[in-house]
Amino acid sequence: MSDGGLIWDVSTTLAALGAGGTALWAWRPDEDRLQLTGAVRALGLAPLAPDCSSAALRALVLPQDRVPAEDLLSPQPPGTEVSARLRTRGAAPCIWRGQWQEDGRCLGVLAPETRFAAADQDSLTGLLDRQSFIRCARERLQAPGRHQLVVADLDRLRRLNEALGHERADLVLAALGSRLAAALPPRAIAARIGEDEFAVLCVGAGAAEIDRLRAELERPMRIAGFEIHPKMAVGLVEARGGRDAPEAAELLRRAELKIEARKGGRRPPAGGGDGLSRLALEADLRGAIERGELGPFYQPIVRLGTGALAGFEALVRWRHPRRGLLTPEHFLPLCEELGMMGEIGVMMRREAAGQLAAWRKVRASAADLTVAVNLSVGELDRPDLLAEVVELRRSAGLPPGALKLEVTEGEVMRDPDRAAVILHNLRAAGLTLALDDFGVGFSSLSYLTRLPFDTLKIDAYFVRAMSADPGAAKIVNSIIRLGQELALEVVAEGVEDADAARRLDALGCDYGQGFSFAQPLAPAEALAYIEGCDIHGRPARKAG
Repeated sequence: MSDGGLIWDVSTTLAALGAGGTALWAWRPDEDRLQLTGAVRALGLAPLAPDCSSAALRALVLPQDRVPAEDLLSPQPPGTEVSARLRTRGAAPCIWRGQWQEDGRCLGVLAPETRFAAADQDSLTGLLDRQSFIRCARERLQAPGRHQLVVADLDRLRRLNEALGHERADLVLAALGSRLAAALPPRAIAARIGEDEFAVLCVGAGAAEIDRLRAELERPMRIAGFEIHPKMAVGLVEARGGRDAPEAAELLRRAELKIEARKGGRRPPAGGGDGLSRLALEADLRGAIERGELGPFYQPIVRLGTGALAGFEALVRWRHPRRGLLTPEHFLPLCEELGMMGEIGVMMRREAAGQLAAWRKVRASAADLTVAVNLSVGELDRPDLLAEVVELRRSAGLPPGALKLEVTEGEVMRDPDRAAVILHNLRAAGLTLALDDFGVGFSSLSYLTRLPFDTLKIDAYFVRAMSADPGAAKIVNSIIRLGQELALEVVAEGVEDADAARRLDALGCDYGQGFSFAQPLAPAEALAYIEGCDIHGRPARKAG
């Protein structure tokens, strides 16, 4: 300006920047040189001014922000806009914004986070908000190559709000935002796109990098004295970038739909009581296996014709240090919700096989006993299941047939052809197989002739109801006759009195299991039961 107006010379510009708490920056990657001018002292960047190397910036930035700093410094095509939220030691968070130039430099401005119009940021986490993420993702998708869009949804946020209060639950979300920013792969962008949803767009990321993101988000944290174990539901979609790249909003919708599809099959929340008690139970459950609190109790399986002991079924119990002995209905639904069923299954098979081996060493009468363990939902599809049980048998020294796996009808009917292959492999490896809770599922007779089961187990509901319900009695009789025709042993669950045991024996049922014989026993009690029982009896009945 002239005629007495303001002249924007260098000194005037610097004075204005200083008064506004703002600084300018220029990054020259070919020279490894970052130049800063303006309010650098007020922003906590005096050690870097007037110029420094990229290593100096990395050293001053807090460790959890080094990944976004690296992204900020990575060369990009001319015209590319960059933005990062960086925190340095002893200073408030600053927003760095800039644009890559034709000459290979990146020029920009930085200011305290509070000075920027943060309409494009989530105020709680400092990440991009939903609309800004879609806008940035749309730009990123124009670049050729493989892009991965990951959406991570925090499970049970409502219960965290109920248990901790909204302010403390917000601390969980803020911590997740910081973790996500720190774990981002190079050139990735992250956002909080909903109350409990985060999104990341990566370029050329592999499975290991995606797994690392999830692992970082699910690390335990302590909030208000409680150990919180965040559990994330994750949806991943991939797309090719370039001129024909899909619309970013549509890609985000696909990832969210994947999460919704997974959630659709969930049970209602497990357990009861207030949020704090549930949260405390969850925290206790996380370490229960390592502390040896979860383990098998053993319910006897008895030959109905002779009363001789044939074996045991291993049933999980929780010796809670404050609540006492808990039965499965008090914690297994929560275990399923937390994704712990596979871990519990491995522990139960290992403990049961080892216990049977120990009994066989100290009591000759235990030589012919078997132990049965349930496979939980999804375990039949585990790729390492066969190798695991083969190694269990080998290390425990158990003969073929001593270890039995029980599978439900519903688990088999999810994919009967695949189940047939897996079950035949397990049978060939020396395991015996029982079809559990027979009669409550599809009861398709065709698959029984194709699958290598040794045993049918009649569901306890029909056994308990047969004295008062003629229909239940007919079902029990039909299952026993079916087992005889197919040369399968039949076990009746829920045998609660001597009259039921006599009636089942008269119908030709081979074995009984229930409170009429014994409740599930601790290992030492089971050994005493073995010592006090007749192990030998007449063989189980078969047709013909």
